[in-house]
Amino acid sequence: MTDIDRFIATAPSLAFAFAIEARVAPIRDLGQTARGHRRIIDILGGKVDGPRLTGEILPGGADWQIVRPDGTIEVVARYTIRSSSGALVYVQNEGLRVASPEIVARMSRGEPVPPDSYRFRTAPRFETAEPTLKWLEQSLFVGVATRAPDGVAIGFHEVL
Repeated sequence: MTDIDRFIATAPSLAFAFAIEARVAPIRDLGQTARGHRRIIDILGGKVDGPRLTGEILPGGADWQIVRPDGTIEVVARYTIRSSSGALVYVQNEGLRVASPEIVARMSRGEPVPPDSYRFRTAPRFETAEPTLKWLEQSLFVGVATRAPDGVAIGFHEVL
């Protein structure tokens, strides 16, 4: 086995760090722009809970989306977490939500759909001045998300 083979055969593992539940406003549909079909969804607040981080999501963030012609949705969410100790954490969470045209249409109308009827994954980045939370800036994460008519839930898993 070569060095390259060893690296390829060594898949990283994941460890659950925390989850968020964000309340969101109705979709603001800007229509077709030069970049694609643009939508903006305001983040109204929420909670953060898990073994590595607890706190709340502060109101004032948003999720900026582009709906591609194939129905795939590119998401870029920016928001702030206040930890239970009062520390602030900036979050920029980018990802993709992939669903059939029928599921996309139902979600756009605010209808609930089963989480296993689509795939929604994210790659968050965090910034904080709090020394005890620097591990957020020094790690990679994968988010596994679900969308409800009035919210989003994301489990963040640290790549080990």
